[in-house]
Amino acid sequence: MGQRSAQAATEELGAWASGVDAADVPPEVLERLGLVTLDVVGVAAVGAGLPEQRALRRAWELPVGPAPLFGTGRTAPADAAAWLTAVAMACLELDEGNKYAKGHPAVHGFPAVLALAAARDASGADTAAALLVAYEVAARFGRATSLRPGGHPHGNWGVAGAAAGCARLLGLGPQACAAAVDTGAGMPIAGHFDSATTGNPVRDAWVGAANTAGLAAARMAAAGLARNTGTAELSLGALLGEFDPRALTEDLGTRWHITEGYFKRHASCSFTHPAADAILELARDEPVDPSAVEEIVVEAHALGAGLSGVDWDNRLSAMFSTPFVVAATAIDGVVGPHTYRAGRIDDADVRQLARRVTVVAADDLTARLPAERATRVTVRGTDGTTRRCEVPNPVGDAAHHPFDEDAVVAMLHEWLPCGEDFVARLRRFSRELPTLAATGEPLRGLDGTATPSAAPKEERA
Repeated sequence: MGQRSAQAATEELGAWASGVDAADVPPEVLERLGLVTLDVVGVAAVGAGLPEQRALRRAWELPVGPAPLFGTGRTAPADAAAWLTAVAMACLELDEGNKYAKGHPAVHGFPAVLALAAARDASGADTAAALLVAYEVAARFGRATSLRPGGHPHGNWGVAGAAAGCARLLGLGPQACAAAVDTGAGMPIAGHFDSATTGNPVRDAWVGAANTAGLAAARMAAAGLARNTGTAELSLGALLGEFDPRALTEDLGTRWHITEGYFKRHASCSFTHPAADAILELARDEPVDPSAVEEIVVEAHALGAGLSGVDWDNRLSAMFSTPFVVAATAIDGVVGPHTYRAGRIDDADVRQLARRVTVVAADDLTARLPAERATRVTVRGTDGTTRRCEVPNPVGDAAHHPFDEDAVVAMLHEWLPCGEDFVARLRRFSRELPTLAATGEPLRGLDGTATPSAAPKEERA
């Protein structure tokens, strides 16, 4: 389409972003924003409790600051909070995603916007508008971008969303917002998908970098140092794949991508979820007995067919292995954070069953993308029986058994067994966000720290 087309589309998108007002947003969109906020902030608190995330915070040598590190009892400067929160949000593969964006819009911008909102003590209305802008712009850039084979969607198209959300929170005008978006689009990470399947945690760092890059892009625009030149056509298009700027403005202001996302009940890549859901569906009639399984064939669309590895050696590589997820689901009935704490990665029974799981691409399922991410699972027994189940989308998708607030809260209670008070405060914040006069103290209250000067809980422990 050309750089001029990208420039014009970014200009229109920036003008829209600068003018988003929470008071004019449809009620169902604000309700969904609250639900996404509830999910991703809760998931960040779950991730923050992992030993490696604690170690990362210690290595960071964090000074006390105005922005919360959710669930940790600590606060930090905005940039550090944006990075660390994003990594914690992504590390268990539990954060909300969007099949039309082909990735995770919220994790690319929510940590930066919430950190900046806490630092500026922004109003709830402005924070809600900025979060919506961050999500919508990221999702539209995700739709517009087709990465080259092997490209991972973390840390590239989502930077524009973080930049847009932060620019809206800074109150920048149309041209400055467009310049921030374009600058963010010019700071992508070229990450390879195999970094995830082979278990390299750099994959989580990509979203941390996206959030801090988005903050930087908005500040550059605020300083008058940013320009809109349609650079997305060069960075996301010519270098990383293909870019169609028409997706940036199509149905702008009437189609809200945040209403089309999915929530995750399995701690694994979303491409593995329909297979796990199919196993659970079959188990409703009769449990899948691992000792009686001859073979499990998983037919997937082209995007998910590559997750066939059976040689995982850490949590991340296991989360991107359909055989692991299927085997663990068949044996335990669930794949959650506790699955990895319980040592299932090294469990002999899980590995033995996983070696009998075959993942293949099915053209008919690929043809149903993007509206459906369908999977067919066939279980062949040692006695010659065959059982089959087809799932059109993961459970929790807006189009397939969508989750409401109670469902998300129930998952958070399961994942944060000692966090009842935290979940209750988070639930209240998510509901009341658009009406809050100021967000600084409510946000800091979500990490157990009453004031920015309070001693960090982790240091007291």
